[in-house]
Amino acid sequence: MNQQSRLAGDFINQRTNLLAQKLRESGEDSRLEEYLRQKLIECRWRDDLKDYCKEVIRQKGLEKITIEELTDMLYVRGQATIPNKVKEDLLSRLRQFFDENQI
Repeated sequence: MNQQSRLAGDFINQRTNLLAQKLRESGEDSRLEEYLRQKLIECRWRDDLKDYCKEVIRQKGLEKITIEELTDMLYVRGQATIPNKVKEDLLSRLRQFFDENQI
């Protein structure tokens, strides 16, 4: 990695850390987390993930699947199935916070 790439990476890390700090200090991180939780419930994402979990256990058998395997499968499935609208709304709220706090 060349020096320019390292500097760019350092800058991005600094901005990310600053944003995370400001989110925590203002309590916005908790508000965003609650907003995300509610949106995922409203769109039945959580219910769909629970159903998927039950189906995987039924297909593989409870004795033949480890918690780690199930967690890995749920993680991948969970990320892949978050509705784009929810992602866009959350990103918009983060950008608004970013702009309002001149980060």
